[in-house]
Amino acid sequence: MSKPQRHVFVCTQNRPAQHPRGSCGGGKGSVALVQAFWAEQQKRNAYETVAITYSGCLGPCDQGANVIVYPEAVLYRSVTPDDVAEIFTSHLEGGTPVARLIAPEAVW
Repeated sequence: MSKPQRHVFVCTQNRPAQHPRGSCGGGKGSVALVQAFWAEQQKRNAYETVAITYSGCLGPCDQGANVIVYPEAVLYRSVTPDDVAEIFTSHLEGGTPVARLIAPEAVW
């Protein structure tokens, strides 16, 4: 396997339902989200250019599901499976982050 151009981390952190921070894995759909990223990677045959990894907490739990893309260190918030194709086309393939999903600087 060659070194990927970009690496996507999808938060799948789980906490109890009553936890004050909430969690991306607890009701915000992050398991379906990481599966959507893997499906899009397969559809586009992007195994050599994009790595996708599930992760623990990425920070702003109340704004999840959260995704971070490296090497640019772009943090996306409130991402859903419906956003995955746009992230792939615009950012992962085209190099232009999806502005409407970027977490504000005050968040991260």
